[in-house]
Amino acid sequence: MNAVLQPPARRPIRELPDELVSQIAAGEVVERPASVVRELLDNALDAGATEIAVKLVGGGIRAIVVEDDGAGIPADELPLALRRHATSKIASLHELEGVATMGFRGEALAAIASIAELSIASRTPHAAHAQRLDARSGELVPAARAIGTSVEVRELFFATPARRKFLKTEATEFAHCLEAVRRHALARPEVGFTVWHDGKLSAQWRRASGAQRVIDVLGHEFVGRSRELAIESGVLRVSGRSGTPEAARARADQQYVYVNGRFVRDKLIAHGVRSAYEDVLHGGRQPAYLLFIEIAPDRVDVNVHPTKVEVRFRDSREVHQAVRRAVETALAIPKSGLAAPEAGGHTPPAPPGLQRYDAAQQASLGLQHAATLYAQEPPARWNAPPGALPATFGAAVPAAAAATDSWPLGKAIAQLAGIFVLAENAQGLVIVDMHAAHERIVYERLKASLAERGGATIDAQPLLIPATFSATADEIATAEAQADNLHALGLDVTPLSASVLALRSHPAALAGGDVIELARSVLAELAQFGASSVIQRAQHEILSTMACHGAVRANRQLTLDEMNALLRDMERTDRADQCNHGRPTWRQITLKELDALFWRGR
Repeated sequence: MNAVLQPPARRPIRELPDELVSQIAAGEVVERPASVVRELLDNALDAGATEIAVKLVGGGIRAIVVEDDGAGIPADELPLALRRHATSKIASLHELEGVATMGFRGEALAAIASIAELSIASRTPHAAHAQRLDARSGELVPAARAIGTSVEVRELFFATPARRKFLKTEATEFAHCLEAVRRHALARPEVGFTVWHDGKLSAQWRRASGAQRVIDVLGHEFVGRSRELAIESGVLRVSGRSGTPEAARARADQQYVYVNGRFVRDKLIAHGVRSAYEDVLHGGRQPAYLLFIEIAPDRVDVNVHPTKVEVRFRDSREVHQAVRRAVETALAIPKSGLAAPEAGGHTPPAPPGLQRYDAAQQASLGLQHAATLYAQEPPARWNAPPGALPATFGAAVPAAAAATDSWPLGKAIAQLAGIFVLAENAQGLVIVDMHAAHERIVYERLKASLAERGGATIDAQPLLIPATFSATADEIATAEAQADNLHALGLDVTPLSASVLALRSHPAALAGGDVIELARSVLAELAQFGASSVIQRAQHEILSTMACHGAVRANRQLTLDEMNALLRDMERTDRADQCNHGRPTWRQITLKELDALFWRGR
């Protein structure tokens, strides 16, 4: 999943020179117990720990103890470890610009000691015993412990009661602490983690492979409802898992992004992921995903925010495109077959025999007629212009030629309520929402057609009376600089004054929509993400609307040949599991499930 981060060779703790301190985004912020847990875990991992125990009392408000089996701190360096800007991680501006460790500022222990009671006990491999340092008294005394370090923090914010009153309940603070450990555990499968709360074991993740750690932390359900992704693009690599559209959640509570092993929140990456889901995600649902981005340390700046959860990339567009491409590739239905969405919402692996056959394979199975149809170039009406969408499907495949056990979606047998196509395949009964399925097929064809034309401009509809709206200086500048790109989207936006823009045309396919809001949205995205990504996304949104209008409507009676043609087109179309709005297009009911309905075999 992700490369194992090897700790650097042991370096002494030392105070940083003033000129280097001035380059550091200082101001370590300890907001709550979870902030302390995060910083202490970073230090333990940098020390090369393979086992880390986190012990909490009262949600971490009353006590936090983090114990590791890392390299330890020499006794003569313990007092120095509590000084601000004293660290073993970096020693020069050059090293700051290519940080490869979790910590580097030398502020965490000093910041924690200023608002809580703190003590450190540590032992190096060459020491006869450990030494314990009390931060308040400065007393250094012998202590008993194995090689490694223990940091004990008690009575958080005792010296600043005004800040302590803003903490939540002990249960809430514990949940935040546990999430902090989970985030580290996902990125470091080679390290074992245990979490104790009020003397009871709350969570444990043993050392494991990357794949097993994902199961241990996020569960079998996440893995079963997600797809693996991996892509290399130039100097960076993106790996992990992206949840299926049906696994989307109401909240963005299952989104994990790591840059060189560090958990981050990055709007650029989030936008790249979200844009990959645009064709398949319904409404305001939030996708679930786990992304590991590996990039040369000198191409990413982690010295942006005191909490170190924000980063800045040297080439942000490169990262955005790589993330989007990785997720899009994972979400696309693989050419080897369709993954049947279960009635319960899960997306299991394709069952045996559920695979797509090419023309040669079909011919060998006695499907010469279907093979001939699909070996030919698509009929001209497949690539009809948007205004003349075909009333029927790509190819009429006679029902008699269908083989139930060779086509993933089987052979059509009936139409139900003018909405659903019923088909029989080797697994049992397939139910297809014909409008949703045809909408996806038409949409993918329109996208392919647009790409073949080199991304030609979208037809525009002039407004009889231009729509005017107040605009910021940034919007005015973007409208002037991006005039050609706006025209490619069917938008004619020109300045009327220093604070007013006029919209003179809009995409013809979106008549009746809020055209001013559309213009504002496009201007904002052009300014932030550049022309190429925005134009493609906006064009696809318009094509999606056109596909919805062009797809077969409910209550239209289809012949068996048309139903079978729809099924075959679905098998050939990427992302055929969902319509453009994220709704499922088909469901499988197995023979076993049908037997259970009628108590067969009891």
